[in-house]
Amino acid sequence: MTTRLLIKGGVAVDTDPVTVAPADVLVEDGRIAAVWPDLPEPEGAEVIDARGMLVLPGFVDTHRHTWQAGIRAIGPDIAFSGYLERVLGRLAPAYRPEDVYAGNLAGALECLDAGITTLVDWSHIQFTPDHTAAAVEALRRSGIRAVFGYCHPQGGDPEALAAQGRRVHAEHFGTAGGTVTMAIAPLGPEIVSEEEALHEWRLARDLDLPVTVHMGYDTERADRGLDFLERNGLLAPSTSYVHGNHYSDDALKRIAASGGAVSVSPVVEVELGLGYPITGRAVAAGAPAGLGADTVVSGPGDMFSLMRAAYALERARPNMGFTTRDALRTATIDGARTAGLGDVAGSLGVGRHADLVLLRTDLLGIAPAHDAVGAVVLSADTRSVDTVIVGGRIVKRDGRLLHHVVEDVLAPLAESAARLAAV
Repeated sequence: MTTRLLIKGGVAVDTDPVTVAPADVLVEDGRIAAVWPDLPEPEGAEVIDARGMLVLPGFVDTHRHTWQAGIRAIGPDIAFSGYLERVLGRLAPAYRPEDVYAGNLAGALECLDAGITTLVDWSHIQFTPDHTAAAVEALRRSGIRAVFGYCHPQGGDPEALAAQGRRVHAEHFGTAGGTVTMAIAPLGPEIVSEEEALHEWRLARDLDLPVTVHMGYDTERADRGLDFLERNGLLAPSTSYVHGNHYSDDALKRIAASGGAVSVSPVVEVELGLGYPITGRAVAAGAPAGLGADTVVSGPGDMFSLMRAAYALERARPNMGFTTRDALRTATIDGARTAGLGDVAGSLGVGRHADLVLLRTDLLGIAPAHDAVGAVVLSADTRSVDTVIVGGRIVKRDGRLLHHVVEDVLAPLAESAARLAAV
């Protein structure tokens, strides 16, 4: 039996290409079936009144350490060295599986509440199989579309670590389908030895999984790491290069030519001192560039903040020509491409999964929305997020999450946060 959802009376903001026009959106069995003005109401369809709202693809966060939701703002002015020492060196080892679960669930719901329907969870908290199980289960329970970026702990026998990765894939992702999929999140050749890095990429190839890797954020090692990938035939599609602040324009063109993409965390990169974000340079080089919150330890977790930061930083460059439409694409269709889901999410294209967000324009601070795209990028905030849909399933409506009691999510997060803050 076909299930139908009709979103009626809104202004559709598509992204591939960017267009704005009054239109209804028909969803059938979780996919976009039609986008057109004044669509007839199918028999048995659920109807959402979108008058006064902007209807656009859900936002895509291409890089977030979701488990860190319980230590939000614990290091607001921290430098990268301090992050490594305090967060990864002291706090991470204190995490129990229940802390990972609380953080991942709250972090994923935070995303949905803010209109982020797709999340790349770069998860480097895999201390035990129970830690991994907690992270994956929390993502599934949240209802978000997620790519679980599996990063094994540093050190140990490469073959044994690869065996753990295969176990995780078989145990948690052995059946096709569902909104949570897996990627390999290698430590990469700028952190571990070339031998270890080769094992990480071979695991991704053996399992036919995409790769999301921190690379290019160190001046001395950026070119060397990219050369290593090229020498070994690993400069390839389905690879997302996270940060990349110190890649030259030529290096970005090499990434683009290989079919790779770039994930930029505009706030955290500046705040941690990683270098000037490369959003506009990546776009100019022809590489899809998506945005990521990275860590709420020292940055915001909503896409409105990230779009504004990326836009402002690019407009500060001479003659870059970066526009609000470019910013919106980084948060939607180019984010989806960066996440390896360009044919699934990120636009209102017919046939794509119905991952949608409805934004109110009748609020102080966004009304009147003369230019819809400008309003989304420069004026909207989380208050504007009225309705959120993932794969045709409504997860937020009338400004409220539907399938979770927020207080029940925050209580274990608060207990976990208090314990971790005392470490």
